Amino acid sequence: MSRSGSRKKQISQAKVWSAAVLVIVVLALVVRLFGGPDLFSWLAGTKSSSSQPVSASAGQEKLSSGDQKASQPAAGSAELKVHFMDVGQADSILVQLPDGKTMVIDAGNNGDGKLVVNYIKQLGIPKIDYLIGTHPHEDHIGGMDNVILAFPVGAFYMPKVSDQLTPTTATYNDVLSAAENQNLKIKTAKAGVVLFDEPELRLKAEILSPDASFSYSDLNNYSAVIRLTYGSKTFLFEGDAEEEAESVMLRSGKTLSADVLKLGHHGSSSSSSVAFLDAVKPGCAIISCETGNDYGHPHKETLQKLQERSIQIYRTDTQQTIIASCDGTSISFVTGQPSCNAK
Repeated sequence: MSRSGSRKKQISQAKVWSAAVLVIVVLALVVRLFGGPDLFSWLAGTKSSSSQPVSASAGQEKLSSGDQKASQPAAGSAELKVHFMDVGQADSILVQLPDGKTMVIDAGNNGDGKLVVNYIKQLGIPKIDYLIGTHPHEDHIGGMDNVILAFPVGAFYMPKVSDQLTPTTATYNDVLSAAENQNLKIKTAKAGVVLFDEPELRLKAEILSPDASFSYSDLNNYSAVIRLTYGSKTFLFEGDAEEEAESVMLRSGKTLSADVLKLGHHGSSSSSSVAFLDAVKPGCAIISCETGNDYGHPHKETLQKLQERSIQIYRTDTQQTIIASCDGTSISFVTGQPSCNAK
């Protein structure tokens, strides 16, 4: 072979080796970028996708028996749950917030305390971050001492009532003693108090009533009324507030609108005035009462006002514990959950 032919062969072999090295480098980069198992699917023209967990639809979780547990939302999850517990002719509400914290509004009668505590414990909740006794009537704070003694409490709120209406009952004193035993300071629940405000989650809870500058004629009207907002959806919890307190709230100029309204005073005709309902404009109303109660709650006048406004009615006397699930844009309900009432 001539020198020129040999030189051409060497150049040709060098090009082959260069091309081979280039291919190896490219393959190494591909493996680096896509990982070993994904390389072959990439070469075939498709990138394999990682599996994603499938979430259950909001509102479909059920507690079919006392032994089953509902999952507590992890911190930072996107779901808010409101449990309107069936405590007979009384009130107790548990709120699981989307940041993993919890709020309890009232705790039923004296005989309901242990059942309310057990309901909360079955959800795996270790602490109550916000505890609110709407007003010092036995059917709202009867089980409050059990809750205080069973869980660490972050903040405890109750309204300051007039001296003439301050109760001297054993129930009220039991709550005060439990708080003192746990070194738990009672903060004043009054209009303008912001329980929490987390703009990044669009999550806020504010007390709208009672007005500290106003002397109400009845203890029910000192009820702490709480407006809870998550995303574009709002809940309004009215305690036992009646028309007198509703009128003060209407005059305050505060925003009262809500998607879900927990009716005042168990659906009594002394609450839920026409003006108040028209300001709140709820899509759903929750009534906490007991079958065949001595008060005739909910009163037919109240039910008629709700029906005239096409407001969906949920009742613990006929539907037991009611759970509302909210993702910030929609709300769904599950009814027929276990009762927390001491029969």
